[in-house]
Amino acid sequence: MLKNDKLQYLYKQVEQRNLGEPEFMQAVAEVLESFEPVLEKNPELAESGVLDQIVEPERLVSFRVSWLDDKNKIQVNRGFRVQFNSALGPYKGGCRFHPSVTASVIKFLGFEQIFKNALTGLPLGGGKGGSDFDPKGKSDGEIMRFCQSFMTELSRHIGADTDVPAGDIGVGAREVGYMFGQYKRLRNEFTGVLTGKGLSYGGSLARTEATGYGLCYFVAEMLAAQGDSFKDKKVAISGSGNVAIFAAQKAMELGAIVVSMSDSSGFIHVPNGIDLDLMRQIKEVEGARIYVYAEREKGVAFTPRGHGTVWTVPCDIALPCATQNELDGDDAKTLVANGCILVAEGANMPCTPEAVTHFLNNHVAFGPAKAANAGGVATSGLEMSQNSMRLSWTFEEVDTRLKAIMKDIYKRAFEASVTYGCEGNLVAGANIAGFLRVAEAMQAQGAV
Repeated sequence: MLKNDKLQYLYKQVEQRNLGEPEFMQAVAEVLESFEPVLEKNPELAESGVLDQIVEPERLVSFRVSWLDDKNKIQVNRGFRVQFNSALGPYKGGCRFHPSVTASVIKFLGFEQIFKNALTGLPLGGGKGGSDFDPKGKSDGEIMRFCQSFMTELSRHIGADTDVPAGDIGVGAREVGYMFGQYKRLRNEFTGVLTGKGLSYGGSLARTEATGYGLCYFVAEMLAAQGDSFKDKKVAISGSGNVAIFAAQKAMELGAIVVSMSDSSGFIHVPNGIDLDLMRQIKEVEGARIYVYAEREKGVAFTPRGHGTVWTVPCDIALPCATQNELDGDDAKTLVANGCILVAEGANMPCTPEAVTHFLNNHVAFGPAKAANAGGVATSGLEMSQNSMRLSWTFEEVDTRLKAIMKDIYKRAFEASVTYGCEGNLVAGANIAGFLRVAEAMQAQGAV
């Protein structure tokens, strides 16, 4: 609940301008609440206009995407791109293809991206995009035609020094490739306009692994601050996509036992630890549902969706890596009751405000998404650097830089939490550290 009069007034203004956009308002409320101690120490910020501008996108584009399906019938979807803040550099953020995509979802993601990108220390502004198109069940030809139509409109709004999209849910290497090819045809130029590209045409090694690896590097810093490590910790992970798979891999490399994963069909519990090779065969090669794992491996329990959540599995560390608001207050209570000591967000805003509050009130170490899952955009920034220099770094070079960035993000967030009287609260610390960097740049540029 906001106590500062200026922040209360600002929130009400934003609410009136964005009616029916709950995801965006949830993100705004969480961020503004963190700014209260900042305004106490820096009251001039309230009058500078920075706050009023940072909650309003510089540009929000909505457009029609018409494409032909395999039956030669025209299908119509809606596309979006929000260019939220360019104070630190070109807009940077992924594109999401999923039926749940709305203006509210895109704005929430773009708003979060401002602070996430600022925390990396790289010269990146905040943006996000996507469509309510669902790639599931579509042929390669349908996906290609959709991506080409999507990029035909998007191309007029982006560029290597303007706005650099990437992948997100529903947008992997295949989709990025189709969009990059269309952009190149339309603009007759080969630039680093997209990240997450294939290695054969400008992509970066370690980009696929980056979000999951970065999440674990951040968690390792959180544990180290408590004099602890991943060794022998039981880890519960939601999701079984790219972020979840590589978070599981890195957690295991660091000594943890991954006891559960999930997808939209339900979740599995593997007390002795998941066989990641089998999981990748089922999910990445066969494209099957997670219950197939339980059919092939003895002693594995599968719980269908609607009969409980992955968070009922006892664990030391919980890594929500699926989607927004997947872990609610009841799930948080279950995790705390089962002895969970740390939660870190691999997805964007997967924990509800009630869940976050319960973790903080019960002294569970909590890593917010804008800090903990920043590895993906950090490595996208490294891909942009390689494209600009016409160079390709080794996997080890990129991974070493990623690890250093995640360590720095933890340090920035923790130090801000100490400076502003909420030591160890990384939610507030990450918001404050990201905001102060953006605010300084905005003021230096005339708050534009």
